[in-house]
Amino acid sequence: MSAAEFKGKKGLVRLWNALGYSRDGIAAAWKNEAAFREELLLAAIAIPLAIFLGKTGVDRALLVGSIIVILIVEILNSAVEAVVDKASPEKHELAKRAKDMGSAAVLLSLINAAVVWACVLWPAGHA
Repeated sequence: MSAAEFKGKKGLVRLWNALGYSRDGIAAAWKNEAAFREELLLAAIAIPLAIFLGKTGVDRALLVGSIIVILIVEILNSAVEAVVDKASPEKHELAKRAKDMGSAAVLLSLINAAVVWACVLWPAGHA
């Protein structure tokens, strides 16, 4: 199928196809990326904990959202790495830079989650 044939889909067919591609992407991340599996395990623990510990809907949204951002960034990092490995299997400065930047994005998402959790859960009187 050409790119134009994929783009020609509309409405529910397009949505159904997009859901399938998303499922395939999550399955590929699970199968091929140890870091994604570890972060998904973290999410399986942290998300119920966030719902329990959050005092308000906003608290819960911030806590859960910060964990979901980690998963999103990890999948994007894995996608960048896959494309770089396909395009440039040999060592190259630009390939290393792209992979290092993806790794840095994951680190920043983890730091973000830690900061959000600390800000939401730290008692207000301990400033």
